[in-house]
Amino acid sequence: MSIVVDPTKPAGATTGPRKIPHLRWWITALLFFSTVINYMDRQNLSILARTIQDDLHISDLQYSYVVQAFLLAYTLSYLFAGRLTDRLGTRVSMALFVTWWSIADMMTSMSRSLVSLGFFRFLLGIGEPGNYTAAPKAVSEWFPPKERGLVVGIYTAGATLGATIAPPVIAYLASHYHWRSVFLFTGSLGLVWLIPWLWLYRRPEEHPRLTDEERELITAEDPKTAQPAMPATGHWHYILRRKETWLLMLGRMITDPVWYFYLFWFPKYLTDARHLTLAEVGRIAWLVYLAADIGCIAGGYLSGVLIKRGSTPAQSRIWVMTLAAVLLPLSPLINSASSPLMAVGIAAVAAFAHLAWQISLSTLIVDIYPKPMVGTVFGLVAAGSGLGGMISTNLVGRAVTYYSYVPIFVVMGCLHPLAYLMLRGLRKSKAEQ
Repeated sequence: MSIVVDPTKPAGATTGPRKIPHLRWWITALLFFSTVINYMDRQNLSILARTIQDDLHISDLQYSYVVQAFLLAYTLSYLFAGRLTDRLGTRVSMALFVTWWSIADMMTSMSRSLVSLGFFRFLLGIGEPGNYTAAPKAVSEWFPPKERGLVVGIYTAGATLGATIAPPVIAYLASHYHWRSVFLFTGSLGLVWLIPWLWLYRRPEEHPRLTDEERELITAEDPKTAQPAMPATGHWHYILRRKETWLLMLGRMITDPVWYFYLFWFPKYLTDARHLTLAEVGRIAWLVYLAADIGCIAGGYLSGVLIKRGSTPAQSRIWVMTLAAVLLPLSPLINSASSPLMAVGIAAVAAFAHLAWQISLSTLIVDIYPKPMVGTVFGLVAAGSGLGGMISTNLVGRAVTYYSYVPIFVVMGCLHPLAYLMLRGLRKSKAEQ
């Protein structure tokens, strides 16, 4: 075996792996694309809902059961996905989760009935939460506090980008091929993504391609913004006794149903209540998810600006959530809009505000908990999201079946202000710590 010698180094010295400048932003790109794929894999069902319902003879109420099956698994999985992430580490756990959900999505193409469709989406729900426990753990390992909100916003924008491109891409594939081919295509994307992830991701302290300058930036500690040290007590004792854990969980449970509605029901609203064709939905529905993309980036960027101007991390996140809570009461205007395009425009404002809110709430977890338990806390808090989504999906299904979409939009306008009244106390309590 020959050894390549660098002529600029003393004799006998060998070269190591080539350093990659700004490596943390390459990792951000991988997290972004994993989230794009994650959301395409779940959004494909809602885009194809009417087509699949007609093919498999599934009613609207039965469709809500399929969504509930996904959300049941999604909620339960969060309870152990976070702990598994902390035990296995970011690299291995993310690879495991992506492999699982990609195969489950491909298996959805084999659905022949309500039961099999629900079962395959249940399997999808087991794997998909892992993306949202491993990604924030990666952020806690690789980024200083002033950049965390932006990075969480960037990779979460992958979710909304996935939802943005899903309608036209899936509508095109379904109209030119069979709906079953859509699941084979979207599921295969995750398996391809695994290749660069396994090659590139390591923790900063053990990464051979990290430059010294970037390593110093990542490891530098500011007492004002540093994460807490690990407590002497066990993980669960520390997590469960903190009121912040329960407030954050309840906040996700109350507000995330708004996003679940836009993911699983809004395309159906456009076809069922606004009487748009699948092609027409593909042409305008993406605007809602594009606005959500912008909300992700804007929310994370704004909190970073506030930190640079002297706010504590927790204070900056709460300020962004305040602005978002002011916009969400516009939701009831969606159903009364004079045209489908106007309805989509108002929905886009609501989606923008919700994602700015969600980014800020999620980043609070990275800010106020020790690094070794970020995955566990995020999984527990996100379980509240899944529980809220599961309950709301059943209520939405019943409202659509027996009433209309009107009460749904009215309730969605009240959820964020209600949650804000609970969460605003975090600003004061965390500033005093």
